Amino acid sequence: MPDLADLFPGFQSHWIDTEAGRIFARSAGSGPPLVLVHGFPQTHVCYHRIAPKLAEHFTVVLMDLRGYGWSSAPEGDGGRETYTKRAMGRDVVAVMEALGHVRFSFVGHDRGARVGYRLALDEPGRLDRLVLLDILPTFHVWKLIEAGKSPAAHWEFLARPAPEPETAIGKDPLPYFEDLLIRWSKTKDLTGFDPRALAHYRANWNEPTRIHAFCEDYRAGKTTDVAQDEADLAAGRTISVPTQIIWGEFYLVTADKNPLEVWRETFAPGATGTMVDAAHFVVEEAPEEVLAAMIPFLEGKA
Repeated sequence: MPDLADLFPGFQSHWIDTEAGRIFARSAGSGPPLVLVHGFPQTHVCYHRIAPKLAEHFTVVLMDLRGYGWSSAPEGDGGRETYTKRAMGRDVVAVMEALGHVRFSFVGHDRGARVGYRLALDEPGRLDRLVLLDILPTFHVWKLIEAGKSPAAHWEFLARPAPEPETAIGKDPLPYFEDLLIRWSKTKDLTGFDPRALAHYRANWNEPTRIHAFCEDYRAGKTTDVAQDEADLAAGRTISVPTQIIWGEFYLVTADKNPLEVWRETFAPGATGTMVDAAHFVVEEAPEEVLAAMIPFLEGKA
């Protein structure tokens, strides 16, 4: 990786061995343990505008998902297991246990939020509270895609068999990923992102093993992740831990229901939530609004 700015002064760095290889994490603060997990196409750096404030209230851990950031990128298996959200959830547990936390609260954005709700369904005893940032359940997104109601064209593209998307992206990766950030942001440009954070993201986007990992993540999302969602739905399983949904004004807007209604009707009947003045990248575009909603919930005051 190139020489990149440290956006988390005062945070410790950790390399933690897991089944996926080494997972990179940072930690700071004191109080109840809280893990922050990023989404696509970013890294743990996406939380740089809120992590220091959260560390005033919690023991904060940030980590890069397998295949992202500075974490190991194991070879995929076409979506069967390696990049499932269940497997990534095991990485979160391994990281938190290595840092001394058997139970913890979880904040996840985008793909990281998918890891969070899968972990909440698989191992509810691990979590105290769950915050899902700007997502709908995976099975539901695929239903919208198939019905022509979702703008998430990248889901179908990235999930195509290898090496089709890897080859196409690899010809000129930076414009591809920058275009996603632009289209999913409120300002429709890159001004909402700290240039130092963009440097971290670009370092990942230029790495072929990371591009392959991103595609494997989405292949798992189309197949195994959906199958696991549908199995839980059929069994009537729901998330038992207190859950908060925070979403922006653009990314999840569909024809019929808001995200909170979707979650209440599927996996999180007791969820609470709010919309913030942002598009998809809520923690970078509206950090103060997100903190104002999130902190009272995580402290059990809302």
